[in-house]
Amino acid sequence: MNKTLPALLAAAAAALTLTSCSDSGNNVASNDPPQPPNILFVVLDDLGVDQLPVFGYGGATPAQTPNLNAIAHAGVRFRNAWSMPTCTPTRATFFQGRYPFRTDVKNAVVALDLANSQVSPYEITTPKVLKQKGYVNAIIGKMHLSGSDLNPANNPLGDGVMHELGWDYFEGYLDGGPYPIDTTAGGVAPAGTYGCGFVPNTTDDPANGKDGGACYQATGVCTEISTATAATPGRTCLEGGGIFDPGQSCKAAKPAYIDFTVQNGYYTSALIINQPNGKVEVYPPSDQRSRGYRSTTETDAAVRWIKQQAPTQPWMASVGYSAIHTPLQPPPVSLLPAKSFPTGSFTCGADLPQQRILTNQMLEAMDKEIGRLLVETGLAQYKNDGTLDYRPESTNTTVIIMGDNGTYAPSVKLPFDFTRAKGFPYQTGVWVPLIVAGPMVKQPDRDVPHMVSSTDMFSLFGELAGIDVSQVVPAARGLDAKPVLPYLTDPGHASIRSTNYTEMGTNISATAAPPCVIPASNVCVQVFPQQGVCEDQGGTWYGPGSAAAPAGLASCCAVNDYLASKGQATVDILPDSQKAIRNDLFKLVRIERLNCGSGNIEPTEEFYQVDQATPLPMLDRAGLNLLDQPALTAEQQQNYTALQTELQKLTSSRIVCPGDGNLDLVVDSTDIENWKRFNTSNGGKSSWYDFNHDGVTDAADLAVIQQNLGKDCRPPST
Repeated sequence: MNKTLPALLAAAAAALTLTSCSDSGNNVASNDPPQPPNILFVVLDDLGVDQLPVFGYGGATPAQTPNLNAIAHAGVRFRNAWSMPTCTPTRATFFQGRYPFRTDVKNAVVALDLANSQVSPYEITTPKVLKQKGYVNAIIGKMHLSGSDLNPANNPLGDGVMHELGWDYFEGYLDGGPYPIDTTAGGVAPAGTYGCGFVPNTTDDPANGKDGGACYQATGVCTEISTATAATPGRTCLEGGGIFDPGQSCKAAKPAYIDFTVQNGYYTSALIINQPNGKVEVYPPSDQRSRGYRSTTETDAAVRWIKQQAPTQPWMASVGYSAIHTPLQPPPVSLLPAKSFPTGSFTCGADLPQQRILTNQMLEAMDKEIGRLLVETGLAQYKNDGTLDYRPESTNTTVIIMGDNGTYAPSVKLPFDFTRAKGFPYQTGVWVPLIVAGPMVKQPDRDVPHMVSSTDMFSLFGELAGIDVSQVVPAARGLDAKPVLPYLTDPGHASIRSTNYTEMGTNISATAAPPCVIPASNVCVQVFPQQGVCEDQGGTWYGPGSAAAPAGLASCCAVNDYLASKGQATVDILPDSQKAIRNDLFKLVRIERLNCGSGNIEPTEEFYQVDQATPLPMLDRAGLNLLDQPALTAEQQQNYTALQTELQKLTSSRIVCPGDGNLDLVVDSTDIENWKRFNTSNGGKSSWYDFNHDGVTDAADLAVIQQNLGKDCRPPST
């Protein structure tokens, strides 16, 4: 017995160490080197800084966001953070640290975009970097780094794309946002009957509402619901994942007209899972697992994955909430504050006041789920009054929350400019909230005024893990990420960036999308391939089947010709390219737009003074372009010239290497082998080896490799 006592004591001590932590968020007591912190990265969709009172804004009637407020007060608020003007480019910068002009991911990926404008499997992504320190990595919800099953020909990695990009686990959706609201409410009424996707009660809709009926689940279970137990039976049924058959009793067999195959806004989402072993699972909308309110199902999935990780296993979970992206749809009543806005009588259409109310409700529901995410993973707890008790210093997890672009036009809060919102490089379109809380933060509950870019998240993820990403990404590729950690550990740290940059352009596509006019912004765009997506954005469709022409109009120029022929005012055309660069005081915007008369792309520049003041920031509004005044002051001219020089230097720094598809800037036999893979997989269609951008990976692309074989495009210093 005595001979084994030391061994038994050692084993007991080891067991005590391993079981001393009761949750996945806290560190374990050990004499070993400190475990690198876990990273919880939360992305808010279409949510600019204008939405959040904790940043000093929120409009006349701000959403109630107590959990985001608590996290912001427990950490650091970055008051000068920029994204790209739209989602996919920003989300790519999070995990690559490189600006869109280097990667060709210049706009939100849609069905017509080729693989060339989707995140390449040859990029050095965050999960690949963090694996050096033993991290496991997951993406939950929406991240929109690639195409989806709407364009399988243009998405060569298919539904397993996230695993191939480096993530161990993915549970979510590849599409850019929820599908349009099903106005048939599951097939129980003609299209257009139920604008919010559920059957209202008779008080809210005397003509089409019902106060009772049968609620069918995808599993085949049916329950009868009435206003005796639920204020709006149809809504209660939808919130539970079901389809409500108004005015009917449960039948032995589900009626044939009830359709579980159609997606319905935020309440159904065809689900894709990438397992660590590479297995891909797809659950259609008719599967019960694909049904439920997105903010809730996204939180559930994140909690499940985080709680599965061993206390000694460092992890990074990137949670992409879908809210507050269109379509705007009422969230479950249970997620709303007691004194929230009215819940009934919604059209879920173009009525601006109701859109503002729905936006607030969707944000409030997401805020509640973010609080639950922290509590159920052991990072926080609820106080007796229901508020969040979050003390990041007692955890080993860093929480990072950031918006992916500015708010979409109809939801923008004053004093921000809804005509220059999401989709534009102006302040309302790219100024986003960024909150970081964690055990390393010194003097929490403070603001950082210095410029930060979405690219810098790539650096921050590495810094937290103890990795210098500049030593991982070859210099010739062009790394745009700057350090962020010094702002967390040193409250007085000087600004690291001298400039900040944003851009949006045109993705490499098989063909142009049909025109869609967004009245709120008075602009015509050609980025939405489907009528339903256009209309979800509050747009007027001019593609096939439109009122303008049965076959549709070919371009936004044709739309303006049509409007002029009807004696109506023409609209702006979304620029082909939009870039902006700023320093601490001034901002240069460079726009390249098609001139319909000449057919030429014509560049223009705008120059503004901007700041981050509250409650009235100095914005880059129309009419404030300093270049429209008779002459610039000496200070203005100096800054204008400096920003022009910096913009030219930056955008000309990309190295182009024909025949190099794997981004190593060398054309060699590896490129031939990679070409063979994509020439045979996915039917030889779109890939990163489609050098002539014709939508196929064929002999013409192999010829490009062969013509450049042996070329080394790396600068001599590398």
